[in-house]
Amino acid sequence: MRRTGIAVVFIALLIPLFWFVPLAAEHDPAAIASEYLGASALIAMAFSQLLVTRIPALQTVFGGQDRIYVQHKWLGIGAVAAVLLHESIDAEVSGLGGETALSEIAESLGEIGYYGLLALLAVTLLTLIPYHWWRWTHKLMGLVFSLAALHFAFIEKPFATLDPAGLYILAFCVIGVVSYLLTLIPYNRRYVRNRYRVTAIEPQGKALAVTLTPRGRGPRHRPGQFAFVQFDVPGCRETHPYTISKAPDPSGMLRFTIASLGDHTGKLPGILSAGTEAVVSAPLGRFTRKFGATREIWIAGGIGVTPFVAWAQSLQPGHAPIHFFYSARTRGAAPHLGELETIAKQDSDFHLHFVDSSAGKRLTPQFISHALDDDLIGAQAYFCGPIPMRNAIRSGLCRLGLRASAFHFEEFEIRSGIGLRRLFSWLAARHGSAGHPKGRPLRAV
Repeated sequence: MRRTGIAVVFIALLIPLFWFVPLAAEHDPAAIASEYLGASALIAMAFSQLLVTRIPALQTVFGGQDRIYVQHKWLGIGAVAAVLLHESIDAEVSGLGGETALSEIAESLGEIGYYGLLALLAVTLLTLIPYHWWRWTHKLMGLVFSLAALHFAFIEKPFATLDPAGLYILAFCVIGVVSYLLTLIPYNRRYVRNRYRVTAIEPQGKALAVTLTPRGRGPRHRPGQFAFVQFDVPGCRETHPYTISKAPDPSGMLRFTIASLGDHTGKLPGILSAGTEAVVSAPLGRFTRKFGATREIWIAGGIGVTPFVAWAQSLQPGHAPIHFFYSARTRGAAPHLGELETIAKQDSDFHLHFVDSSAGKRLTPQFISHALDDDLIGAQAYFCGPIPMRNAIRSGLCRLGLRASAFHFEEFEIRSGIGLRRLFSWLAARHGSAGHPKGRPLRAV
């Protein structure tokens, strides 16, 4: 995550203290603390709403889109924690005058928003809930935020809504609501200029490589970026993120290599055909190479090969030596292996190491280090693949001499919980070690 983004949020949360600290000397400090927590929750939720608009410029401040989603998640969790504290601490400030009908309505809206927020948070954290259900319920977060914004605007407060403190918090309410409304714009209208047509479909191992040709100019991308795609086919119009598995092309053509990882992607091979219309978002992500390294290590697991294919196609003469470690279950299941082998034959500084799991081989940190003559000093490593594989290789390479800051990756999951699966796995392990029969694991939720 970029420090600039964290600093912006931190400062935005601290600024209200300029007004709330003096108020604590005039009113009940506990009530003022509760008011501040409510204001902080609104600010955090506004940032959270802003970060899901997928506005490319946000990446300059907050980092790549994968990191933005992580910040979105934790801002939401932090906002809920602030709301819980706000509700548990008496926020009623005495001496503000009698309540009006409008303030009573605002109070009711706050209660509705509070319980709605808790329900939607539970749905978000329970990652076993199907994606398409989660996706639609998650959109309701903006509605809950809008109720909270109305609650703030009309509730009795120790300052007027049009005072500096009120205007400051109200500005974040407006940012959050506008961001929410932006996400409600139908995808094909929001990216009306980014229309494409499917011109080629090619099986790649157990994945499908889909080439799209722009109907107009089309946005430009950098190697390693991804985009959200909506195919215009009945019953399968969900938008999903896919990595662009092709180097930038003057014609604007894009290629997405899609693995069958769920209901939506599983349907695509049977319904996509040449001529299918599609809408593509602006390119996102900042999974890019750091130039100046003495050597580069690329590591891919399965469909994680896609950004590296675009990188390999974009290599220019004189680049640093590259060792690309590509692991898949079988050669036949490895997308784009043939393309990469062709590039390796033509480029003497591009070394491809394919690890065939079906042959009993494993991609280990020791295998990688040995291929580089056990010298990882000065190398930059890039990884894309499953999280357990990433954690094992990262920790192993760091023990063998790679600097932790030289290991780069993009988050493989946009939707994630807060570690509930790991918590229940740990509880299951403790449950088994206490003498309970094996083979009856606790159900993860």
